[in-house]
Amino acid sequence: MRARAEDLRRDGRTIAVVPTMGALHDGHLELLRAARARADISILTIFVNPTQFGPNEDLAKYPRDEAGDIAKARACEQRTAPGGPAPTGGIDLAFCPDASAMYPAGAQTFVEVRELQKPLCGGSRPGHFAGVATIVAKLFHITQPHVAVFGEKDYQQLAIIRRMVRDLDFGIAIHSVPIVREHDGLALSSRNAYLSAEGRQTALGLSRGLAAAEAAVKAGERDAAKLVALATAQLAGARIDYVELRDATELTPIERLERPAVLAIAAFVGTTRLIDNRVLAI
Repeated sequence: MRARAEDLRRDGRTIAVVPTMGALHDGHLELLRAARARADISILTIFVNPTQFGPNEDLAKYPRDEAGDIAKARACEQRTAPGGPAPTGGIDLAFCPDASAMYPAGAQTFVEVRELQKPLCGGSRPGHFAGVATIVAKLFHITQPHVAVFGEKDYQQLAIIRRMVRDLDFGIAIHSVPIVREHDGLALSSRNAYLSAEGRQTALGLSRGLAAAEAAVKAGERDAAKLVALATAQLAGARIDYVELRDATELTPIERLERPAVLAIAAFVGTTRLIDNRVLAI
């Protein structure tokens, strides 16, 4: 993979990479479309990264369908306006390593973004973001991209990757894609497949809570505690991990909405952990 990427760069081709853990859904396909639009060559990576899963999390049962994922990626077309040029789609390369390739025996080096990894998901998933930052750094080194594309649903992950790229001088442009939602507002996630019909109705409380808080902001509410309470009130039936309003860049706590902030939710529906967020601005 690295040799192929170096050849492409030598030929003057630009590269965009979309790192994933597979189980592709329409949200991932939007990332692939964004990658295709921003570079000559688009690369999909599929790797279920063991170092970002805790000891009691769902590594063993995380959905895997490499052949199906690659078929979806190949068939993905770039959306164009009516009457515009013929759509281009698919991917040029897929990189699907196994764990022994990515973590050779005796591997002991990790990347940490010290402060951004602490709040929100970092509080309940210790070590998670060290695993994320490390595997993304490795994928960047291997695929040699000019552009990398990530979704905004994993807001903290996106903030951490942006900071890592800046701090370590990767020279890669990070492009984010808005959350893709199903018709009822549920944020697309590979873990939605675990939800029962009843659980899905409970899960809709995440997007309803975010919408309630956003409506309150538009009506003039600025108090962080009140906005959090409005979102929390929609989560009946879910086991809440956190509902917090934090600065949109530094992820530090805020008491009043006076600058862009992210309202972030993590909650368990049954045994399935879901996340969602919305950036609120005056």
